[in-house]
Amino acid sequence: MDLTKTAAPPAADDDTYVPSAHELERQRFRRSRKRRQTWTASLCTLAALVAVGAGAVASPGWDRVRSLFLDWAELRAAFPELLRGFWLNIQMFLVAEVLILVFGLLIALVRVTRAPGLQPLRLAATVYVDVFRGVPTLLLVFLVGFGLPALQLQGTPSDPWVLGVIALVLSYAAYVGEVLRAGLNSVHPAQRNAARALGLNERQTLRHVVLPQAVRNVLPPLLNDFIALQKDTALVSVLGPLEALRAAQIKADYDFNYTPYLGAALLFIAVTIPLTRFADRLQRRAAQRTWAETSR
Repeated sequence: MDLTKTAAPPAADDDTYVPSAHELERQRFRRSRKRRQTWTASLCTLAALVAVGAGAVASPGWDRVRSLFLDWAELRAAFPELLRGFWLNIQMFLVAEVLILVFGLLIALVRVTRAPGLQPLRLAATVYVDVFRGVPTLLLVFLVGFGLPALQLQGTPSDPWVLGVIALVLSYAAYVGEVLRAGLNSVHPAQRNAARALGLNERQTLRHVVLPQAVRNVLPPLLNDFIALQKDTALVSVLGPLEALRAAQIKADYDFNYTPYLGAALLFIAVTIPLTRFADRLQRRAAQRTWAETSR
């Protein structure tokens, strides 16, 4: 709900438009140039892959690497266990993602507010962001996973995967909170003023005007954070839950073959690459939308 945008002029009737011969020639040239560029890029990529593959196969230690990392019989035997472990990674990711969005939004809202009575909360949110963005995620997993149960507080969770999710939420909520704060600050003050002039109160303005635009502005970096979160669920393996990396480690230690690690990597790649391409597509759409708005 962008209140400062003006209505775009009506598009011309496509039936009345007839491109000239010169315009048709330009279109043919552009299509031909695009085909040439596509073929050139594809051939160069294929040549680079062939060169890398030939170099790897020709290396002196290729036979040992193939037996330790590319044993397909070992991969087939380990894959069911890896798949069950990866399902735990997905569950941790989905639970942590929801909690991170909630806590990150709360942190962002607290940090952008200017109410004098909320100054202690603003200071607490600032300290939280500074501390948890500075602590490595793996170290935070250790601190929460082993330190929280050591306190012996009533109601403290004991499941390792729950403790791992808590650590991931504490770490990533700081990053997501800053991303959302940048999105909130990117909305022009005129949007808020126009909404208030139309009779919306502060809560309605935030919900219907500011937040939709803020989330739209920062959606690509948010997706990048969640792509990193999906990979970092493997860090919870240090606490013992049987997720994909832990299952690969057990299988590799038992058979003295590292191919299960490759299988776990392929499972993570199968999820992160589509998310990455989707984030790239959103970034391109955001850039095109920004260019269209500035060119009016």
